[in-house]
Amino acid sequence: MNDVHMPTRCAWAGQDAQMQAYHDKEWGLPLRDSRALWEMLMLEGFQAGLAWITVLRKRAALQQAFAGFDPDRVAAFDEDDVLRLLQDAGIIRSRAKIEATIAGARIYCAMRDRGEDFSDFCWAFSGGKALTGDGQTVLAQSALSTQISKELKRRGFKFVGPTIVHAWLQAVGIINDHAVACFRRDEIRHSNIDPPCADGN
Repeated sequence: MNDVHMPTRCAWAGQDAQMQAYHDKEWGLPLRDSRALWEMLMLEGFQAGLAWITVLRKRAALQQAFAGFDPDRVAAFDEDDVLRLLQDAGIIRSRAKIEATIAGARIYCAMRDRGEDFSDFCWAFSGGKALTGDGQTVLAQSALSTQISKELKRRGFKFVGPTIVHAWLQAVGIINDHAVACFRRDEIRHSNIDPPCADGN
């Protein structure tokens, strides 16, 4: 017998319990913590060319391998650490992505050390507000993600193309892109009364 209390989710959450838990508890919830925003950006970079479920299943191992994504500790990683990580079967073993994460930590620390808060930097692009997509249009990138991608690249970040950045914006709730019928869309909107996203997504 079907469970009449089964919530309606975004289609991408599928039937996988881990994906559903991520959708229900994290995806689209506005994230304001600087370190956590940086960690999610790095995880989205690891997704490049892969499915998100791959990153999700390796997330705990990635967190352990990268010292809990502590920017100061990761920024101190050297070639020996890169070689160590390349031998770690629990993570996504891409030299380019590993090196991009170490470089990303150094950029994060440099921004902080000159008084630039990463959360303030990220949220400034949306005027500090969580934007709301139309809940129907599914875009791989947006005008906002293209703008932020350009600025992140200018600062030296890697694996931050418009598509990756758009997925990150959705994940950290800068854009609430839950589908119209999804139970999380209104839950998030009711706690964040913000204007609609300018480009409709």
